[in-house]
Amino acid sequence: MAITDIPILSMLRTRMQWHQARQRLIAENVANADTPNYQARDLAPLDFGRMLTSAVTLARTDPNHLGGAAGDTEFALGGGRNYEIRPRGTAVNHEDEMLKLAGNQMDYDAATSLYTHSLALIKTAVGKS
Repeated sequence: MAITDIPILSMLRTRMQWHQARQRLIAENVANADTPNYQARDLAPLDFGRMLTSAVTLARTDPNHLGGAAGDTEFALGGGRNYEIRPRGTAVNHEDEMLKLAGNQMDYDAATSLYTHSLALIKTAVGKS
């Protein structure tokens, strides 16, 4: 099996690409903050529950085993859209964009760290340090 076929690594790569695209959108929002009638944009969150359910199949080999909960929980999206409009008609709030930027950076760092550690574990298992 090729390393690119390992589902968790594929999901982490997708997650990192999503964070890169979101970083570009947040930067565009900040850059266009003074553009008349500009509306701030953001990406829809990724649905890893569906991807995880298809990648990880839990088998009940005994009737006393509990069923798997992979992907069963859905978290509600908090906050919603920002409806604050400035006199020029822009809906970009610098504070909100900076919070999104910091959160996005922390999530990206976590994904890259997981990816790096996963590759290191695979190298260790294969016997290459």
